[in-house]
Amino acid sequence: MDLELRHLRCLVAIVDTGTFTDAAIELGVSQAAVSRTLLSLESALGVRLLHRTSRSVTPTTAGVQVLARARHLLAEAEELVREATTGHTRLRVGHAWSAMGRHTAEFQRRWADRHPDIELLLVRTNTATGGLAEGLCDLAVVRTAVDTRKYAHAIVGHEDRYCAMATDDPLARRRTVTLADLSPRVLVIDRRTGTTTTDLWPEAERPRVEPTHEIDDWLAAIATGRCVGVTPYSTVTQYRRDGIAYRRVRDAAPVPVRLIWHGHDPHPATHAAVALLSELYRAR
Repeated sequence: MDLELRHLRCLVAIVDTGTFTDAAIELGVSQAAVSRTLLSLESALGVRLLHRTSRSVTPTTAGVQVLARARHLLAEAEELVREATTGHTRLRVGHAWSAMGRHTAEFQRRWADRHPDIELLLVRTNTATGGLAEGLCDLAVVRTAVDTRKYAHAIVGHEDRYCAMATDDPLARRRTVTLADLSPRVLVIDRRTGTTTTDLWPEAERPRVEPTHEIDDWLAAIATGRCVGVTPYSTVTQYRRDGIAYRRVRDAAPVPVRLIWHGHDPHPATHAAVALLSELYRAR
């Protein structure tokens, strides 16, 4: 027998209501149907799930484990149905590191005011597409190059590059730094989602590189004083940390900020999101 959601619902209903009779009422079926469904489930799993007496129904040891998993699977199924049927009333915006940077809170406030019927959710996923390729969001904020053959996109703004360093670093005494100042240093980078590569420097002046894979690891390495990092301004506003100082890299090209989405099936609110974020970047 293939396991079906009705078998799991039956088990949960029996335990939650305490009797087969009450479970039948809750499920809208006969008591005999409840008994048959439970027996089918126990037969399929090859274990007894409930202790039955004339006064009570309690899970067996195996039943406790199956019940917990059943609740989880039923919740996942309900979420799937809700997502499918209310997809246009929720907009999931993915990002890898720092969302909309200094505009994040204002974007959320204005979106709620202008589109109260569409819930906005920010989803952080440390992948090159901010979760779009993985199906975790409807559109994503990215600051790296995108494959325009696979994704539709719009540039909504640009951000200056900043150097992140330990607060006791000699460079922290300056208001700005240059790329040449960073050449002799060890540069910590995230090759998967980061915006910085050694291509920013002439070939003969490129700094040594130490890889990382997460923003927290990136910050921890910099705080030790062993490394520095170069990052868009959004990181400065989203990740202020004790022991970390940020200084603008005055001779580095700014980073374009893009929204990307699936061009063949965009969320109806996509262009409203593009317009709002573009408006916030222009108003800086």
